[in-house]
Amino acid sequence: AHNLKVIGRAGIGLDNVDIPAASKRGIVVMNTPEGNTITTAEHTIALMMSLSRNIPQATASLKAGMWEKKKLEGRELFNKTLGLIGAGHIGRIVAERAKGLRMKVVVYDPYIKPDVIEKLDLEPVSFDELLQRSDYITIHTPRTEETRNMMNKNTFGKMKKGGMLINCARGGIVNEEDLFEALSSGQLGGAALDVFSKEPPGAIKLMSLPNFVCTPHLGASTVEAQENVAVDIAEQVVAYLLHGTVKNAVNVPSISVELMTILRPYALLAEKMGALQSQLIDSGIEEVRINYTGKVSEYDAKPLTAALLKGLLTPILKDDVNFVNAPYIASARGIKIVESKTSTSEDFSSLIMCRVKSMEGENIVSGTIFGKTMPRILRINNFYLEAIPEGHILLIRNQDVPGVIGSITSRLGAHKVNISRMQVGQEKEKKQNVIFLTTDGAVPDAVLEELRVLDNVHMARRIYL
Repeated sequence: AHNLKVIGRAGIGLDNVDIPAASKRGIVVMNTPEGNTITTAEHTIALMMSLSRNIPQATASLKAGMWEKKKLEGRELFNKTLGLIGAGHIGRIVAERAKGLRMKVVVYDPYIKPDVIEKLDLEPVSFDELLQRSDYITIHTPRTEETRNMMNKNTFGKMKKGGMLINCARGGIVNEEDLFEALSSGQLGGAALDVFSKEPPGAIKLMSLPNFVCTPHLGASTVEAQENVAVDIAEQVVAYLLHGTVKNAVNVPSISVELMTILRPYALLAEKMGALQSQLIDSGIEEVRINYTGKVSEYDAKPLTAALLKGLLTPILKDDVNFVNAPYIASARGIKIVESKTSTSEDFSSLIMCRVKSMEGENIVSGTIFGKTMPRILRINNFYLEAIPEGHILLIRNQDVPGVIGSITSRLGAHKVNISRMQVGQEKEKKQNVIFLTTDGAVPDAVLEELRVLDNVHMARRIYL
């Protein structure tokens, strides 16, 4: 693959592309994130209608020689309430189609400010309110640590009795064992899945239920969608090979080759800073302020800001974000972006500082490049340190008293969690520390909970950079 210059994916998912390996070889990886949005939205509506009117069951019944009109009686969508989990491109199209059917639409999306949702003529609600009010719930969010098993026994219990669930997003968001119990008990009236935790799913118990509808991951599978993504990726590859134009790249910002050589380390730093910021907050982002100080301020900041926004949004949206569309996605979500530059830096030749304001407050992260290519995090809020932003991180804030670090490392050691690096930053006025621990793998949930209840530990977060 020494001559390989670009990899094009006709679609969104990049699970079958080794992006880190491609990046190291200077290979641009592109996808087509918007070519199949309409198709997936339409499939969601199709499954919702199939559930409402028992279309798959009626087809099977009639083909078997039966005429079961009473048994297969359905219900109207008119005047029913649809709850959207996620209001990205696909979710918004589903909402538009549902309103055409005269449905009421409510939306839960913690990463979009309520006023932005209201401007779309949709009603923002909390997750619990969505569960309680919705006759139908459709899922339009990537599978992340926060959304894995999001729909489970507890959430099904909060839904309207007889409510219906549709998932054309990603497998693993719905707990399939719990869904079986909810459908069997009558708590849910029906469910339709296009995606599964394991694909193909095999003979899972859900397949035996008459109120369960399923399709083999057909959300993006239409003639038009396949043609759209094929044309899109062909045009993108040609533009890159002939003109050096980069569009919908997931591993490089859209800049010239010459400038990319200079800015690549700073783009990597900015992306890592954005990813760190994203994993420090639990509510909608309102504003991002980025200051470029010193030598880095001499260059066009747009590629670096795009890289930072990609890092910020990727933990939330996964494959849907790249260097090209990150600023547009941020804008669509009502996030205000403010750039500033300072020509001189007292302590470092270049410094990037990022302030992210969310509904719960503000976080500050700053970083620099050591040497020519080595990114370092220098500040997390009022804690100053020198940390390598790479791999599995355990971020802990604790009271600065004897024995705390020892109890933390002992607990990790007892669970055979190996620490490869550790940096400590102090805030002397409050007598607190922040500990930046790099581990060989992700710290298990149970271990994380043990750390959180230790004396003098105020916060423990798992972060991946």
